[in-house]
Amino acid sequence: MRILSDQMLLDSYAKALELKLSKEFILLIEKEIDRRQLNVHLKIS
Repeated sequence: MRILSDQMLLDSYAKALELKLSKEFILLIEKEIDRRQLNVHLKIS
């Protein structure tokens, strides 16, 4: 199994927000971002 890179995880998070995917899916990504202790910097357009 291949592990998602940190950058791909952050890109997926931004895209999930942009597409307004389910809250549950976004929460799952947020938990993984927190687990990896990553910082999220999103541009609001």
